[in-house]
Amino acid sequence: MKILGVLGGMGPAATIDFLAKLQDATPAERDEDHIRVVMDLNPRVPNRHLETEASGEALAAMAVALKVAGAQVLAMPCNTAHVNRTAIEAGSGLELIDMLDAAVEAARDEGARRIGVLSTPLARGLYAERLRIANLSGVALSPLGQEALMEAIFAVKAGDLSEQVADVMAAAAAELVQGGAEAIIAGCSEVPIMLDPDRVAVPLIDATEALAMACVRACL
Repeated sequence: MKILGVLGGMGPAATIDFLAKLQDATPAERDEDHIRVVMDLNPRVPNRHLETEASGEALAAMAVALKVAGAQVLAMPCNTAHVNRTAIEAGSGLELIDMLDAAVEAARDEGARRIGVLSTPLARGLYAERLRIANLSGVALSPLGQEALMEAIFAVKAGDLSEQVADVMAAAAAELVQGGAEAIIAGCSEVPIMLDPDRVAVPLIDATEALAMACVRACL
């Protein structure tokens, strides 16, 4: 069984959500059957949008420290921070299980060809590349829809778990469905915390859950 290193804190609630889903996804009958995890929950990683190089340096340093602590493979429950995947792997020499790849594979397994993504603008670009490689097409939010989604994401980061925030995310999902999406990826780790799949008319792919399942496969 491989030891999993988790680059966390982006944000803290999303990391805790990932750990819970990792535990749920692990076939275990006793404590010893679960995956050993070493984690750095660091909410002070520089802004991935505004300070990409600095965030890459910080995440690479975290990855090195996790390797020293025993990690043999890495995971990072933040979609946007995957912009720094190359820096993380080059700095640590460890594989980063790709959250976006796992989510796209799960969407493809649903039989969908047109995929909507609820994410930050930077993560949306990362997803667009992965969808292209998978021969799938993407459906994007309007500028106003994206702005509203970002406000909802930051509200969750600030601790607002109200019905109003969930309503905004459900409305964003509905816009993507109206635009032709056959499945939707919850591609920002705050989204699945709030958005109930029952409120979405097409399959909702939880990227955090997809990552957890990929980690179980890699570590067991």
